[in-house]
Amino acid sequence: MKALYFNQHGEADVLQFGDLADPEISAGETLIKVNAVALNHLDIWVRRGWPGLNLKLPHIGGSDIAGEVIETNCDKTLIGKKVIINPGITTSDDRWVKSGQDSLSPGYKIIGEQLPGGTAEYVKVPTKNLLVYPENLSAQDAAAPVLVGITTWRMLFDRAKLKPGMTLLIVGSGGGVNLMSLLIAKAKGIKTIVLCGGEEKLQKTKNLGADHTIDYKVSPDWHKEVLKITHGIGADVVVDNVGEASFAKSIKAVAKGGAIVTVGNTTGWNISYDNRVIFSKQISIIGSTMGSTSDFNEAMTFIWKKKIKIPIDTVSLIKDGKEMHLRMEKGEQFGKIVLLNE
Repeated sequence: MKALYFNQHGEADVLQFGDLADPEISAGETLIKVNAVALNHLDIWVRRGWPGLNLKLPHIGGSDIAGEVIETNCDKTLIGKKVIINPGITTSDDRWVKSGQDSLSPGYKIIGEQLPGGTAEYVKVPTKNLLVYPENLSAQDAAAPVLVGITTWRMLFDRAKLKPGMTLLIVGSGGGVNLMSLLIAKAKGIKTIVLCGGEEKLQKTKNLGADHTIDYKVSPDWHKEVLKITHGIGADVVVDNVGEASFAKSIKAVAKGGAIVTVGNTTGWNISYDNRVIFSKQISIIGSTMGSTSDFNEAMTFIWKKKIKIPIDTVSLIKDGKEMHLRMEKGEQFGKIVLLNE
């Protein structure tokens, strides 16, 4: 099969497009013909690598997959069905999985991270991870919200306990998790403030329904603008996946007793802040990543029911994945980048 893959960690130039062996399914697995796969910052981090990430090389990235069932060792009625794939795979039945906290399990693996992903013609996955998507959706629209959907759902509602009546501050507007946070929050009637970089992204964010937008290029002390909007109170929940460049101001922008929740650090992970503010304001700093099977099913069902459509920045071909990695690295995108098979 044709695939976009790498044989060593590094920058985008390590990516290759060429022939690899077709995957062979085992008991409990299904073979999917990939129609569309969306990219995430996770693909960049995996490609670059980190200590302890021991991948079997060559490695295929891509966690957001929509495709068609072509072979299965399970329910034969699935053949021909168009499906998306829950990218979080449980490999044990430990205390975390039993309590519905799948992504805390040491045996939790992610398609496209520890396991081969979808930037290829075919991918094999556990049959239990399949979800048939509505017939009215295109493959690209089905794939786009997968990883950010499950991540956002757990982050906002399981971890940060976001509820109607609260105010949500989203630091940054171009990436998938932040856009999905905005769209899901608005569908639940939650007041939103979104930090944007530049007039173009600001206007696009307004068009998606943000209650308030702040251009950090115009207002570098943007936390003060948040306090003005909230009449000096601050935001009940802050989503900060930017990290090093923004976290100290997020602490100033969050309300007393509020929470800052993070699933990433696109500008770096070495964060410095005054710890006295944490305990004096009684702030919760919460980490989150991925989610459970129930998170995935609830998120996708909600997204489909509310007809939430995450913006798609670019649609290209898997063979052009190197250029799309570079676009994402530069932060040029507004929404998801989706790759298709020819």
